[in-house]
Amino acid sequence: MVAVELDWPRYMEQRFRERPRLLRQTASNGLCCIFRVPRSVFVGDPKAYEPQIVSIGPYHRGKEQVEMLEQHKPRLFAALLDRTRGHGAPAEAYFRTMASVETKIRECYSEDLDCGSWSLIEMMILDACFVVEMFRVTASLVPADPADPLFSMPWVYSFLTLDLLLIENQIPFFVLETVFELSMAPTEAHYSLNKLALEFFNYRLRRPQHELERHYHVPNVTHLLDLFRLSLVGHLELEDPGDVNEEFLQLIPSAKQLLLAGIKLKPRKSDRFIDVRFERGVLQIPPLTLDVFTRSLFLNCIAYEQCSCYCSKHITTYAVLMSCVVSTAADAALLSEHNIIVNFSGSDEYVARYFNNLTCGVSFDISISYLAGLFGEVTRYHQNKWHVQWSGIKREYFGSPWSFISAVAAFILLALTVVQAFYAVYAYYRPSK
Repeated sequence: MVAVELDWPRYMEQRFRERPRLLRQTASNGLCCIFRVPRSVFVGDPKAYEPQIVSIGPYHRGKEQVEMLEQHKPRLFAALLDRTRGHGAPAEAYFRTMASVETKIRECYSEDLDCGSWSLIEMMILDACFVVEMFRVTASLVPADPADPLFSMPWVYSFLTLDLLLIENQIPFFVLETVFELSMAPTEAHYSLNKLALEFFNYRLRRPQHELERHYHVPNVTHLLDLFRLSLVGHLELEDPGDVNEEFLQLIPSAKQLLLAGIKLKPRKSDRFIDVRFERGVLQIPPLTLDVFTRSLFLNCIAYEQCSCYCSKHITTYAVLMSCVVSTAADAALLSEHNIIVNFSGSDEYVARYFNNLTCGVSFDISISYLAGLFGEVTRYHQNKWHVQWSGIKREYFGSPWSFISAVAAFILLALTVVQAFYAVYAYYRPSK
């Protein structure tokens, strides 16, 4: 009994010295970039962060819904080796190169990985090969076998564009680059992996070519979600609030309330939907197509920004703005009427509920956001009583042709009354001789 009691403190001390496994102590360093989504960030259904047809990386490996495509990965790697024989690297080079960066790979994940060295190396090679080959086929660098279900069934591409941009379904970008370079054909020398990836996903957003080209060689990409997020954010800098009083740095009212205060809503022509402006009482928001792709993209970009200490919070800021503007179904309808939201997601009630839930529990600081100046200017304009009163006058008397005619008639009647009164008084004090 005494021996047990003496061993207990030593046992507990040993337990206290164990490293955290689910969120490693190094998860906040610059190398860590692939995270499990905390439950506090879950929006609605936690399955929004789980892949539907393909697992990339260790977090969802072995789940039932991804087994179908998992069985195709080895044959794709074998086909790649056959195709690149003569100019590409042999299989040994892939394993040797990946083994040399195993520690670096593990450091990219926020939790300790249970898989052994060879299991991890095999997973990285097969997953990276799968992704790179899908990119090549889509870009017509490699002919697609019409009998191959991966390339002939339309639903595969549709789900892949969703699964490959999930925060929990990533492998480090340098792993993808390694496989791409080891298997590169001479005809691919002028292609970058950034270019192939962005063009693969562009079938969803249809952005202009010149906008994509800006990001073909952007450095320090951590994974595919990070690359796509960077291409959306561009080079937007943090906005200086300038002379905006700190009291005005607050969340703005809904679209309906903004209209009541005389603020107009207008679609803005821009290649980036987060490029929102406020000028001369007009809130200009680039059109946003809300569908299954953009809904998933927002959720995962926000989760990534909330977990990473080293990326901007621009998508989170935009989502906060939209959650303010789209407060109710009536607000969603207003933005649809103004061609700001193109809704493929269902009812206006669903759109309002989506934006309301999108930023629940997120960490956000207006004063250091890229829209700090906009939040301040809109609030200051909205709180100006003259703008509110003048807007009310315009609605009351100029809201429709009939109210305008009535206002003009009333003004003419008032003017005639004043003139009549003037001449009556004038005749009294200056009678005619």
